[in-house]
Amino acid sequence: MYERLRVRADVPPPPNFGSQGSQNGDGGERAEPLRPSQSGARQGPAIGNMHFSIPETESRSGDSGGSAYVAYNIHVNGVLHCRVRYSQLLGLHEQLRKEYGANVLPAFPPKKLFSLTPAEVEQRREQLEKYMQAVRQDPLLGSSETFNSFLRRAQQETQQVPTEEVSLEVLLSNGQKVLVNVLTSDQTEDVLEAVAAKLDLPDDLIGYFSLFLVREKEDGAFSFVRKLQEFELPYVSVTSLRSQEYKIVLRKSYWDSAYDDDVMENRVGLNLLYAQTVSDIERGWILVTKEQHRQLKSLQEKVSKKEFLRLAQTLRHYGYLRFDACVADFPEKDCPVVVSAGNSELSLQLRLPGQQLREGSFRVTRMRCWRVTSSVPLPSGGTSSPGRGRGEVRLELAFEYLMSKDRLQWVTITSPQAIMMSICLQSMVDELMVKKSGGSIRKMLRRRVGGTLRRSDSQQAVKSPPLLESPDATRESMVKLSSKLSAVSLRGIGSPSTDASASDVHGNFAFEGIGDEDL
Repeated sequence: MYERLRVRADVPPPPNFGSQGSQNGDGGERAEPLRPSQSGARQGPAIGNMHFSIPETESRSGDSGGSAYVAYNIHVNGVLHCRVRYSQLLGLHEQLRKEYGANVLPAFPPKKLFSLTPAEVEQRREQLEKYMQAVRQDPLLGSSETFNSFLRRAQQETQQVPTEEVSLEVLLSNGQKVLVNVLTSDQTEDVLEAVAAKLDLPDDLIGYFSLFLVREKEDGAFSFVRKLQEFELPYVSVTSLRSQEYKIVLRKSYWDSAYDDDVMENRVGLNLLYAQTVSDIERGWILVTKEQHRQLKSLQEKVSKKEFLRLAQTLRHYGYLRFDACVADFPEKDCPVVVSAGNSELSLQLRLPGQQLREGSFRVTRMRCWRVTSSVPLPSGGTSSPGRGRGEVRLELAFEYLMSKDRLQWVTITSPQAIMMSICLQSMVDELMVKKSGGSIRKMLRRRVGGTLRRSDSQQAVKSPPLLESPDATRESMVKLSSKLSAVSLRGIGSPSTDASASDVHGNFAFEGIGDEDL
């Protein structure tokens, strides 16, 4: 038996959803704060493109024999980020109130004169969780240096990592190692700038790349965990996992291949894109025919990197991020699939019994909304208790898709990488909205105000990858299920949960742009 938890995103459902005939439409009003469900399940929203929660508390002894206190464990994407006391969070609240005013801040749980009972500890945990989620959701508060620096200091203190200079290994997509000298207290942008300086990447192109936390599998492939954020310290994040499997990888952070032109004008940017593309082809992430493979190898032999990339841009799944094999309920229950994200869509590669490998594509602009739902095994007896230990979390990404002009249907993907999939969906929507408004991606990928680029004394060139190997003879070609998925006989899947509400969903503002020509 599982205890189910909701994960809500920070964006309210877009206006006029009620006209689509969905049971979750709410006319575009901001969702109410989440409350524990009747089953006692704990619920929490995805903050920005991260899922913040305080799922548990623990009693700890004070320093030097001091009195015991309750510690609140703040998790990001289900992984412990830091452990803080009530007094520390109160200090954060007071600092934010001083800077932004009391009217901007959400309610903070009041002090208590006497020791808290277990029920009061649980109540305070819920209140603090909602407070942290609300602050992170607010565009002003959640991006403030006060909030982010608090989380960075707390992460460093929790892991008991002293501030000192260290060598940090960052991998390029082709596996090349880049060693940079950083401080253990350096934030994500500091480390990204150090890598850029080592590679001699111009500062105006830094925003086109991001650092990702990945798990390196036995075959050398990367399983993406998350994009590193401004509130964390990359050195602490990767070392606190205490496993050599976890690495930090540099990869481009945008989806629209039109932005390649900006990056390709620079020698280092061109080499980074080239190395990433060759690696993606070798791993089978980009789909190529034998003839296309021959053409690509010929361009490699001529060292025609730009022409190589131009041809690669025309290939299926160019620039996509591929996830580990997982399970979906499309087109039938418990169907093994491989999910890829890119080009404003989620692609599902699947094989039905006795059939050829097939692919179904779900366009972001036809997703009305999505949500991530997590569930954990209940202890024997089937009930949860405050502060209990948590078992392995099962994550599901569910999205409501416009299958035809008048028919919305839920599709659910069960994967440990469900939150990363949701992050990809949100970033694709962000790009679409910037493009729709006539904005520039350069503005969206802004650098930290007042940040200074630290140029490295020694620089490192991006190694040119070897020539493409012969295509894998065992790799099957795929056929499209249908350009509009109408050729597939779909069973009625229905909503993933019978008690779903508008507060559980991540509204998609790009959905508004669908017209008859898109159907």
